[in-house]
Order: sequence, then structure tokens, then C-alpha cells
Amino acid sequence: MIFTPAADGRRGPAEEELTMTDPIIVGADGSGPSERAVAWAADEAARFGRELGIVHVVERWGFDVPLNRAPGEVASLSREGGEVLAGAERVAHDRRPEVPVSVDLVSGRTVRVLAERSERALELVVGHRGLGGFAGLLLGSVGLGAVRHAACPVVVVRGEPADDRREIAVGIGLGDDSAALDYAFRAAEARRARLRVVHAWPFPQALDEAGAGADLRRIEERARWRVIEAHAPMRRRFPGVDVVEDIVQDNPAAALVAASRDVDLVIAGSQAREGLAVPRARAVTHALVHHAHCPVAIVPTPGEPAP
Repeated sequence: MIFTPAADGRRGPAEEELTMTDPIIVGADGSGPSERAVAWAADEAARFGRELGIVHVVERWGFDVPLNRAPGEVASLSREGGEVLAGAERVAHDRRPEVPVSVDLVSGRTVRVLAERSERALELVVGHRGLGGFAGLLLGSVGLGAVRHAACPVVVVRGEPADDRREIAVGIGLGDDSAALDYAFRAAEARRARLRVVHAWPFPQALDEAGAGADLRRIEERARWRVIEAHAPMRRRFPGVDVVEDIVQDNPAAALVAASRDVDLVIAGSQAREGLAVPRARAVTHALVHHAHCPVAIVPTPGEPAP
């Protein structure tokens, strides 16, 4: 569920009521990355006081047509799925025993099932790769598929476990990034972490000449003030969050991947922004999901399809 801020930056009672019980949903498949995703999701459920819902999908084959299986094979798949869920539930309880956990064994297409669950979820969490010899393909079909079709923020748990750095980063353009900023400020407040607001702009070819330094400084200063104006409403709502602006001359995807080395979570919106064509917005999402050094949260904008 995405919060849509009102004009004055505050949420109304109806919006609060809609989201008070939305759980954190995590996909589980029994792999090591899946277990890390479950542990991360359990921490997130504890931070926000939510239930954790663990989903395991028995995948259909072909064109969404169930594969004809012998009764024994069906029972075996159900048994294996139950074991995956039991293992994931143990991981969650060991990590956060105070968090209520539910499990769900479903037959269907994984992305479709997760997208359906996302309709009533605060967040959807997945590992960065799954079981089998096609890990990269599984990431493309599940991680990126979830990003494209989920109705809530999707977190792809990447990177190696590290000590809390107490800093998260959010990438913004110069358009409407209110959904990504809303998520970022909530995440920073829940973690008591500093929020780094990253805005990247490529070096203008027209200024690639001697004496262009003053023009570049003016461009950077204008960008900095527009970024400050963009997150000002959130700073008023979350006065306890320490915010720094990071204005860099770089490709947006490269800048966020670089920022992910030093933070606990990197966040980006999935919509095309002012000055960024849809392929550029898609490139940012793909780069983070495949190359970030920490967990990645992709936040959709209400009413706009993800790239």
C-alpha cells in the first residue's frame, strides 16, 4: 500500500486506517538468499509492528497451465513446500520471536501470486536469486517481475550481511518523487538512521570545455536547492530525521550503485522522472536490482505503471 501525501504533506485518518494492519510479505524458496530475505523481512516487521507473511509458490509451467503430475508427485511438491515454509518460519522466529508469522503455500505463477499479495502489503520482500541453475533468470523473472507488477514497495535483499551503518540513501530526480521520499523518511525514522538524498546529473556535453567550471557550479547549486525544496515537506513531517544532500555529476544508476556501498538500504522510485526517459528509469531499476551492494527498495508511484 502506497501512502499518497495530501497537499499539506500530511495523511488523513482514512489513509492511516487503510494501512494499520498491512503485513510485510516475503517470498521463500528454501535458498540461502531467500533465508536472508526472510530474516530482513522479520526485522522490518519488528520495526513497523506488523505481521510477517511468508509465501512459497509451487510454480506452474508453460503458458500458465498446470503440469500434469502423478498424485505422488503433487504430494511430494506440497510436502517440500511445507518444509520450505517451516524452515522460513524458524528463521523468522529465531530472528524476531516477537513478530507474528503466517505462512501460505500457493500453486501458481510466482510473480502473479506475489503481485496479488502485494495489494494488501506494506512491503514485498524477495531474495536476489533463487534455487536452481538459472539464478540470473530467476532474478529477472521474480525480482524484476515483482518490481514491475507489485502495488507496494518491493525490497530485493542484496549484498553481504554487514554491521548497521545507520544511513540509507534515496535517489530522486527533479519531478514527483513524493512516494520514494515518503518511504525513505519512514525507513530512516524507523531505523534512527541518517537519510542521504542523492541527485545525479550527467556532465553536459555543451560545457565540456575550458572555463565551464562556473557554469557547472551554478547548475549544481540550482539542483541542490530544487532537491531541498523537493524533500522539505517530508522534513517537516519527520523533524527527527537527519538529512544530507548528495549532488553528483554522474549517471543516476552508477551514482546509486556507488552509494549502496556505504548504506544499509538504497531506495529509488520506479516511474520515469522529469528529464529521464522511460529507458533511463528502467536502467536505474535494473542496475540496482542486479548490482547494488545492499538491499534495494523500489517504490512505485500510485497511478503510474512501473517501467
